[in-house]
Amino acid sequence: MLSAEGLTCIREERILFDDLNFEIAPGEIVQIEGPNGAGKTSLLRILAGLSQPYEGCVRFEGKKILANREWYNSQLLYIGHTAGVKGEMTAQENLAFNLALHGLDASLAEETLAKVNLYGFEDALASHLSAGQHRRIALAQLWQSKAKLWILDEPFTAIDKKGVKTLEQLLLAHANNGGIVVLTTHQDLHIADDLYRKIALAYRFV
Repeated sequence: MLSAEGLTCIREERILFDDLNFEIAPGEIVQIEGPNGAGKTSLLRILAGLSQPYEGCVRFEGKKILANREWYNSQLLYIGHTAGVKGEMTAQENLAFNLALHGLDASLAEETLAKVNLYGFEDALASHLSAGQHRRIALAQLWQSKAKLWILDEPFTAIDKKGVKTLEQLLLAHANNGGIVVLTTHQDLHIADDLYRKIALAYRFV
C-alpha cells in the first residue's frame, strides 16, 4: 500500500496542496488530476522520493520512503514528463541503459522495442527520432519492470491511438497482478471503475 500522510507542498507562496491524505491499495490505478500549476508533477516527485514535502510523509508498505530509500527504489519505477532519452545513443542503447539501471536484463532491449512499435528503429540515433518515439523508448521499460509501484508523469504524451490502447492494457495487467499505478494524464482512460479512481488537486495563494 502507498499512503500519503498530511502532505503539504508550497511553491513560490502558493499552496499547491495542503494536508493531503490518501491510501492506494495494490491493484489500483490512480490518476492525479487538476489544472496546470496545481502540483501534479510535484506530488508525483514527492511520492517517488525525489522531492521532500513541506510537511507530511509518504509510506510504502508501512515504511517511510525517505528512511528506506534503497529498499523503496527497488520497489519503484518512475518515468517523468520528459523522456530522458540521450540523443547520441541509439534507441536500443537507451533502453538497454535504462533496463540495466533498474537491474533488468539489458539484452532484452531489442525485443522489447518491438513491443512498443519501434521494430526497425533499434539502431537509429535517438536524435533522429520523433518525440513520440522518444516516449516509447522510455515506456518500453514497463514491459520488463518487476517494480510493484509505477509512477508515471504524462505517459500518453505524443503516443498514437494504438499506442494508448496498448499502454492501457499494460497498466491494467500490472494492476491485475497486484501492482499500483499512479499517473497524470490528459487522456480519457478506458478502465473499469473498480480499478481506477482520481485524486483532484487545486491550488490557492498562501
